[in-house]
Amino acid sequence: MSHDGIILLDKKKGITSMASDNFIKKLMGTRKAGHSGTLDPFATGLLPVFTGNALKVMRYTDDYDKAYDCTAVFGQRTSTMDPEGEVIASSVLYGSSDEFASIRDSFDKLSKITSQVPPKFSAKKIDGRKAYDLARSGADIQMPSHKVKIHSLDITDMSFEDGKIYVDLHVSCSKGTYIRSLCDDAGEMTGFHAYALELRRTNAGPFDIKDAHTEEELLKMASDEDYSFVRPREEAVAGLPRISLDKDQYADIKLGKKISSGPFGDLEDGVRVSSWHEGELIAVLYREGDIMRIERMLSI
Repeated sequence: MSHDGIILLDKKKGITSMASDNFIKKLMGTRKAGHSGTLDPFATGLLPVFTGNALKVMRYTDDYDKAYDCTAVFGQRTSTMDPEGEVIASSVLYGSSDEFASIRDSFDKLSKITSQVPPKFSAKKIDGRKAYDLARSGADIQMPSHKVKIHSLDITDMSFEDGKIYVDLHVSCSKGTYIRSLCDDAGEMTGFHAYALELRRTNAGPFDIKDAHTEEELLKMASDEDYSFVRPREEAVAGLPRISLDKDQYADIKLGKKISSGPFGDLEDGVRVSSWHEGELIAVLYREGDIMRIERMLSI
C-alpha cells in the first residue's frame, strides 16, 4: 500500500488542521503529511491532506479557489470574529424587514470587494510568526491587506431568534479570503455587529466535499484494508496547462537538462506546465524565453 497521495478529509469541529495531519500520519503509518489550506478549529469540511511524495505537488494547490457555507449571527461581535472569542460588542435587534434589508445590502457590497485585511487571529504569518500567536501575546500588529475576489456570495436563508438574526451564506472566492472577516465587516457596515457562527468548506479547486471522508469513515475503510480514499497526486496539478514530452525531451528532463520551448507554442514566460510522458507525470516546467526550465522534478 502506497502512502503517497491525497486524502480528502472532512475535518470535524474543534480540532486544528495540524491535528488532522497527525491523524492521517497515524492512519497511514507515515511521518510525512501536510494539509493544503488551513481551516480554523471551529470550522469543518474539506481539508486536502498530502502524504509521502504527494507533498512535492502540494504547492500547486496554493492558488485554488475555495467555496464555503457559513452561518453568520448578527447582534454580537467577538474578538476573533468566530465563536471562540470574547463578545466585545452587542446590539438589540427586532427582526424587522429593514434590518433584513440592511444585512442583504451589506453582503451585496462585500461581494464586490477586491482587497481584504486578514483577521489578527489567523494563521497569516507576520515576520515568520503566525498572527494569532502574536495577537495572543498582546503584540500590537498591523495586518496588511491583500487582493481577493468574491466570485459569488449568496444568502440562502435568514431567520430571527432570541434577539439575533442568523444568516446562511454560500461563498465562492479566491484564495486568502477570510469568511470571518466578511461577517465582521457586514456587522460593522450595518451597525448590528456580527461574527461567523459556523463555517464549512465545500470546495477547493478540483476537490469537493462530496468526495471527502470523516475520520470515522477513514478508520473503517483502513481497517477493511480499503485504501480507495487515497487519490493520485496528479490531481493536484490538474489546474496547470499540460504538455507531452517526446522520448528525447523526456530523456533530457530526466537528466535535469533544459529543453527548447519552441515545440510548445506561445506559452508566456513564467507559466508553469505539467509535463507528461506515456501517461506519467514527469516534472513541472516553466518557460524562460527559448527554453523550458525544470521547477520541480516529479518522476520517481
